[in-house]
Order: sequence, then structure tokens, then C-alpha cells
Amino acid sequence: MTNKKIYFASDFHLGVPSYEKSLEREKRVVKWLDEIKHDAKEIYLMGDMFDFWFEYKYVVQKGFIRLLGKIAEIVDSGIPVTLFTGNHDLWMFGYLEKELGVTVHKNPITREYYGKKFYLGHGDGLGPGDNGYKFIKRIFTSSTCQWLFARIHPNFGAGIASFWSKKSRASNAPKDEQFKGEENEWLALYAKEILQKEHFDYFIFGHRHLPLDIKLSEKSRYINLGEWINYNTYAVFDGENLELKEYK
Repeated sequence: MTNKKIYFASDFHLGVPSYEKSLEREKRVVKWLDEIKHDAKEIYLMGDMFDFWFEYKYVVQKGFIRLLGKIAEIVDSGIPVTLFTGNHDLWMFGYLEKELGVTVHKNPITREYYGKKFYLGHGDGLGPGDNGYKFIKRIFTSSTCQWLFARIHPNFGAGIASFWSKKSRASNAPKDEQFKGEENEWLALYAKEILQKEHFDYFIFGHRHLPLDIKLSEKSRYINLGEWINYNTYAVFDGENLELKEYK
């Protein structure tokens, strides 16, 4: 189906573990975007594009110019691009929408394509458990805390963020994420809770850093998109079937 495919990817974590490795990964993502734009109806980038992102009122964060330019080019060509904030890039306040023409979502959304219903989100803070992160997220999304951080000089603020990024899971974790079993996968449990109230054909999330395709029922699947440090995985829906693929 020409120009009818919906693409989904997540967790590029640009910025870590080093400038060189991040640039190499950024070029790979841009190459993938350049290839899929020829048959894409819509593209979803579902959180943690950056390992750190904070939008100051008058200062633009350095780096990632290739990715931002490619997204702007795709949007300008008439292909909608939707971004989700992740736990690493929560602080998007309108710059990317204004400059790139993308749509940004901070919470899960639902969509319907070709008669199939989709539940889409980054995945952080959803499902049972992970209470420590849920508490921290409330702090990070506090308008007071964001206002205070914005008062810090960008050099110092970005320096703090860079220090913590080097300690993050994305920066240090090798390819060792393990499937915990369906009964222990928080996002799968969350999806099953939603299914009790409303049917969705596909639940698509990032955040987990492990490519997963779990059959929740006879007519419903949970897809986790993995990440682009080790797996380079993405999902594509062609109007009939949804596949989880690896970009080589």
C-alpha cells in the first residue's frame, strides 16, 4: 500500500554515551527516516528521542540538528509527525511544535487507522509498581520545579543534566534487558486493564528498552518498540498487519 504505512519508533536517547556514539546513532535514525518517508502516511516518535531536553525561553539546546532538520523536512512534505515526551525529555514546551510543525503529546492517546484501534504512549509511569519513578515524575512535571530549573544558567543546567545522563540506563546498560514474563511486564498488565474497559487492537509503547510482541487476547497485541542503542527496532502498520522490525 503506497503512502499508507504508519511508522512507530522510540528511545533514540541521543546525547549518550558520548558525542561520537550519539552522532553515529543520529545519522542512523535520519537514514531510516529518509527511507520510510517515501511510503509513510504518518510517523510516531514515541518518547526519549533525547537523553536530556529542556526548552529555555530564548535558548536552543545544542546538537541533534540532523534529526530536527529531517523531521522538519518530512513535516513540510505533508507527512504528519507526532512526538511523545518520555521520561528523559519531559520538558518540551512548544519550540518543536512551532519550529518543526510536529504534534507533541505528554500522555497516551488513542487513534484508529483502517478500522484498527491503537493505544499509544511512551509508557513511563503506567501500570502497577515503579512508585519511585512516579513520585519523581510528579516533581519533574511540577510547573514550580520547571520554573526554578529555567532560572539556572543553561551552561550549568545542561551540565547537571549531562552528569546524570552519563549515569542513566541508556548510557550504561548493555544489551541485557530480559523478558520478565507476561505476568511481570507492567505495560502488558496495564494494557490488560484497559482491555477490560475498551477494546484496542494494538497497544504500542516505548520506555521498556526491549522489543516485545505479546498477544493479549485473540484480537489484541502489546508491542514494545525497544530502543536504538542496541536493537534499532521499530513497528510498521500497512493497513492490514503490524510488524515489529529491525533496521539494518
